[in-house]
Amino acid sequence: MKFAIQCKGDQTSKEIKLKIKNYLLEFNLEYNEKEPDLVISVGGDGTLLEAFHSYIHRLKETAFIGIHTGHLGFYADWLPKELEKLIIEIARTPFQVVEYPILDIKIHPKNGESEDHYLALNEGSVKTSEGSVVLDVEIKGEHFETFRGDGLCISTPSGSTAYNKALGGAIIHPSLEAIQITEMASINNRVFRTVGSPLILPKHHTCMLKPLNDRSFLITIDHHTYSYKDVKAIECRVAKEKVKFARFRPFPFWKRVHDSFVADERK
Repeated sequence: MKFAIQCKGDQTSKEIKLKIKNYLLEFNLEYNEKEPDLVISVGGDGTLLEAFHSYIHRLKETAFIGIHTGHLGFYADWLPKELEKLIIEIARTPFQVVEYPILDIKIHPKNGESEDHYLALNEGSVKTSEGSVVLDVEIKGEHFETFRGDGLCISTPSGSTAYNKALGGAIIHPSLEAIQITEMASINNRVFRTVGSPLILPKHHTCMLKPLNDRSFLITIDHHTYSYKDVKAIECRVAKEKVKFARFRPFPFWKRVHDSFVADERK
């Protein structure tokens, strides 16, 4: 099996990376950064997001697993103290794969040029630095509402525990192939009126966000932000691709949610 390691960059993470690499090489696994079967993320959820985007062209062939070296990670679920156990599991045990849905975003320009295409593991967001975001929201080709406010967050089920949750969105189990659209400080008056609740769209529903003014937009894909002008529409849907996570032990989604947000000292 071929493996690669994505590292946060702090001293602790670097030491863990070196230890993993040396041990797995001793087990006759191949270190291959170009075509890995398994990418091991050492750091936190941000490091795993970096790994996802580094190997976004290999989602069909590559699985991911995370070791967290800071606070408990939602994706990075192995502890440094479990390192030897994980190394043995990787070296000797064929891993099971859990697939999560991801987000597909296309930016359609007004000038008719080809659209920009992105995939997101957590979410995409639409904001502007020029006042309020004003968008017509279409679902399955039909006008749903006109939004005016700070922006919109479009999240995946696994990303529903991130920015989406901070905005008051729902937490969605990643077995559901869906995306969620959550408002950021919407303005409701006689001219603009929104539903005021997060919208959960299944995989066969496409959402089109159509700007009603000529302002530029700041479009964030996970942790990357891009500036756009002359946007005709922003198309959002559940991606055909999925992300694969390697599992060597059960770690149910709701346990992750509990451990991340509501864990206490009760035995």
